[in-house]
Amino acid sequence: MAGLGLADVRAAERRLRDRLHRTPVLTCRGMDRLAGRRLLFKCELFQRTGSFKIRGALNAVRSLVEDSESAGRDLPRAVVTHSSGNHGQALACAAQAEGIPAYIVVPHTAPCCKQDAIRSYGATLVPCEPSDASRAETAACVIQRTGGVLVHPNQDPVVIAGQGTIALEVLEQAPEVNAVVVPVGGGGMIAGMAVAIKALRPDVKVFAAEPRNADDCYQSKVRGELTPNLHLPDTIADAVKTSIGPNTWPIIRDLVDDVLTVSEEEIKRATRLVWERMKLLIEPTAGVGVAAVLSEQFQAVPRDVENVCIVLCGGNVDLSSLTWLTDLPGKAE
Repeated sequence: MAGLGLADVRAAERRLRDRLHRTPVLTCRGMDRLAGRRLLFKCELFQRTGSFKIRGALNAVRSLVEDSESAGRDLPRAVVTHSSGNHGQALACAAQAEGIPAYIVVPHTAPCCKQDAIRSYGATLVPCEPSDASRAETAACVIQRTGGVLVHPNQDPVVIAGQGTIALEVLEQAPEVNAVVVPVGGGGMIAGMAVAIKALRPDVKVFAAEPRNADDCYQSKVRGELTPNLHLPDTIADAVKTSIGPNTWPIIRDLVDDVLTVSEEEIKRATRLVWERMKLLIEPTAGVGVAAVLSEQFQAVPRDVENVCIVLCGGNVDLSSLTWLTDLPGKAE
């Protein structure tokens, strides 16, 4: 991948203008007290399709449309991706708006609400086994059969650039920010945001947050080389079960300041805490970033890092599978 830069994120910003919501940055004094810092919550759960993923998907589809128009070619026969759910919804929505068929490869274990949403946008859902290898292999078969174009959920440069527009908004909405905390799965969001932040505000710290049960990003940073998860992670944060990849890793390696890992119980408690205190129905993956800021590990971050922005990346909660709430002892805090 040619070097992704601020110009690519700015181009995505122009391409997406008036097509997306400018999601709010909210605060909560009760959460500030628990963290011992001022917390700023970038609410991507209010974004179209219920997560940040529409930014990258729409940037990719609009890029394909613009390229076709400028070259005098027909639109792509189809777009294809593999997804744990949120990127699939986003690509289905973006493709539907342009009249392009979409084929979404989804693990059969993905939350039913996400599978239903993909179908509601008119896409064809193709089930696969819950592993990175099965996702990629099934998508390759679909591409061969349909002649479609792959829009990778986190390694496509235009997808990464689209996710980076979150950072542009945060820096405008909360110029006092000293750090951002971003959940990481494949790394598209944190890579795009890191590119923009370090170009515009190199003083702002960029922290990745991931489940301890899916700590490939942490292991990669420690070892200094890309270290994918060897087995399917067992985590409630279904949207970050995938590993970072060859296009996001170099950006994470060079621009992300640190990686914070949290336990399953910390994720569950943080998610419930946001539901109870902020009345925001985030999905557990969004709770990963909140858990990281509330963790003992984050207490080691210097106190002058006072204003911390957490990206609440999505709100596509499967309300039929909340048995973990009854298994969680005590109060959220």
